[in-house]
Amino acid sequence: MALSASSPSSSFLRGSFTPHELKAPWIHSVRLLDQCSVPRDSYSRKFLAKPICAEQKRSDSVVPLAATLVAPEVEDRIETKDYEKLAKEMEQASPLEIMDKALEKYGNDIAIAFSGAEDVALIEYAKLTGRPFRVFSLDTGRLNPETYQFFDTIEKHYGIQIEYMFPDAVEVQALVRSKGLFSFYEDGHQECCRVRKVRPLRRALKGLRAWITGQRKDQSPGTRAEIPVVQVDPSFEGMDGGVGSLTKWNPVANVEGRDIWNFLQAMNVPVNSLHSQGYISIGCEPCTRSVLPGQHEREGRWWWEDSKAKECGLHKGNIKQEEVAQLNGNGKHTNESDTVIDIFNSQNVVTLSRSGIENLARLENRREPWLVVLYAPWCRFCQAMEESYVELAEKLAGSGVKVGKFRADGEQKAYAQQELQLGSFPTILFFPRNVASPIKYPSENRDVDSLMAFINALQ
Repeated sequence: MALSASSPSSSFLRGSFTPHELKAPWIHSVRLLDQCSVPRDSYSRKFLAKPICAEQKRSDSVVPLAATLVAPEVEDRIETKDYEKLAKEMEQASPLEIMDKALEKYGNDIAIAFSGAEDVALIEYAKLTGRPFRVFSLDTGRLNPETYQFFDTIEKHYGIQIEYMFPDAVEVQALVRSKGLFSFYEDGHQECCRVRKVRPLRRALKGLRAWITGQRKDQSPGTRAEIPVVQVDPSFEGMDGGVGSLTKWNPVANVEGRDIWNFLQAMNVPVNSLHSQGYISIGCEPCTRSVLPGQHEREGRWWWEDSKAKECGLHKGNIKQEEVAQLNGNGKHTNESDTVIDIFNSQNVVTLSRSGIENLARLENRREPWLVVLYAPWCRFCQAMEESYVELAEKLAGSGVKVGKFRADGEQKAYAQQELQLGSFPTILFFPRNVASPIKYPSENRDVDSLMAFINALQ
């Protein structure tokens, strides 16, 4: 029996286990009253808080609900170094303590990302804090029937309404009509994931200040081994826009998979029926399969690709440049002078050489305007805007505005600083049709809409 939100004194371990059930040691967070440094009366009052589920209405966006729920006021954004300090301070904290801290700090402006797998543990931890909480999920249109059934089960079990995010129908239509339903088997999963998962997630996060994920260090040996319990999101922006506007909380980062399952079993939490069929990590139906005994859980995802970089783009910031270089055949540590994998790769983005950018800058009457990003592929801020810049280039294709990129690090940096207004990476320049000097984009908001407004204002 699951713990009732209105009964803080109930036993957390009510019920009995059959002999075939797991016998791994309990995780330290199960002993809730021993771990929380909150006075008993205060803790009890928290469990009597009104659940968020009762009066919510369904929405196709995460944004509107931010103004509808009553919760603690949101604290001001703090610097990256402060989050690094907080991550160190909470390194030994239990998942429950981390969840409680996140919900307390951000109130209505934080939400749990739920994939329909064992990350249901996050919802259970959120319920145990007694605080209001929100849950969103990405419906790609390609999930297993069992996952959709599981979503319904979870909504009924917790009395919540999951905020579903969907891909843009026009983009999905264009992808399928041009490349078919299963192009990812031939040219990789990144393009499909970008349309069906990354862009819907980006829209969702623009309505938040923080989000909560179920990432664990033991999930993927190549990308998640060093994730902190809290961090400034390296890839996405929050509602305020710009670098540092979104925080990412990973309450179970230090918990092993077997202990997650012990917790789910102890609390009698429903789980996806696919788990009983050999599935551990669960994503879209065409890209997920069951794993054999002894195989790592992520080996069931995109099994036709490299086993050390199993990320769809939602947690792209986990992939270090030296690891990317190794995957690309370069095993040495990367820095400005090393060879690293390039970014902004698209048929709609023109790669400009030194002579190319010099010629563009010299022209006083251009036949068409240009938007050019000055970048360094190792720069995490450049990496963070890659998706939006490529998407912008797709939207501008055929519009008469050319989109380009110029790698301005290394030997080109001094020239870019002197002649192209380079201050820091990335720097975005607009070269108008009939104006000689390029115009520098002044904002740190590098989403598609902001960049498009900049271009439209200058054409």
